[in-house]
Amino acid sequence: MALNADRGVSYRGVLHEYAPRLVAFEFAPPSSVNKPNSLIFVGGLTDGFCTVPYVSKLAEALEPTEWSLFSILLSSSYNGFGVASLDKDVEEIGHCVRYIRDLKASRQPGAPTNCAKIVVMGHSTGSQDVLHYLHSPNPLPKPEFDIGLSHLVRPEVDGAIMQAPVSDREAVLATMKFAKNPNEVRGVYDQLINSAKTLPWTADGKDTILPMNMTAQLGLPGDAPLSARRFLSLASPDSPANPSPDDLFSSDLSDKRHQDTFGVVGSRGILQSNLLVLYSGSDEWCPAWVDKEKLMQRWRQALEAGGAKWAEQSGIVPGASHNVRDEGQKDLIDRVVGYLQSI
Repeated sequence: MALNADRGVSYRGVLHEYAPRLVAFEFAPPSSVNKPNSLIFVGGLTDGFCTVPYVSKLAEALEPTEWSLFSILLSSSYNGFGVASLDKDVEEIGHCVRYIRDLKASRQPGAPTNCAKIVVMGHSTGSQDVLHYLHSPNPLPKPEFDIGLSHLVRPEVDGAIMQAPVSDREAVLATMKFAKNPNEVRGVYDQLINSAKTLPWTADGKDTILPMNMTAQLGLPGDAPLSARRFLSLASPDSPANPSPDDLFSSDLSDKRHQDTFGVVGSRGILQSNLLVLYSGSDEWCPAWVDKEKLMQRWRQALEAGGAKWAEQSGIVPGASHNVRDEGQKDLIDRVVGYLQSI
């Protein structure tokens, strides 16, 4: 890592094109050797390279280990999330897993094909990607609105990490509840829901984009085009009775919903070890009404009832913000490194 006061920070590494128009950056200092194991990091809404503060420090912590860190760009990265979907995300992650497994095998000729381990780590909405990768049918079924899925069989992963798995839906609800003019913001929300449900996409199969000045009033990025389809998935207006694909972590979801998501990870067979879940203790995007300990316990019960395992390093990171900007970084990194070394 090199620091320049005028230009910011530079990182040494290798940029990989793991699929057409999609890349991943492998943190690789000059002193590094060919490491067999890989951690793939997936950011949240509006994230891309170097947008989550702890990632580069996690890469540094992994330097003396047999793990290298890949930061991945998806079609949904930066402002692309508004016209993307969890389905498309997990297919692209699957392509990256396959690419890295082949890459590491080529770097170690003669080694057994299963000697290299791969773990996928998601931050924020990236955690939704991780759980969707683990629990969804494999391959994915054809959706009503197909945005170019290839329906590939997603490769197995040796581990999975969810960091800051907060609910986008509850974040929107909190924004409305605590707005200076809650009735006005609620009116905007109702108008957007009605518009999105009326025309989620056009007759010729194109996304419809909602007014950005309105979506911004709900706490969503004001500079990102947001389709009606993705807005309905993030806001999930019919939850908790009928949650959308993106509504995986809301605190009021039923046990049945957890059984259908966390509870099928074991039987799906994609995750080959246990699941690490790290919730930030002072997450600014988590509403005050959420009991984090109780919620995580419900997830654990559903996961283990379905035959999968909960990592012992899981828990709440005291004092940590949503993206663990400062306090809690060492705790978070220690837990992740310990988890990787236990696989």
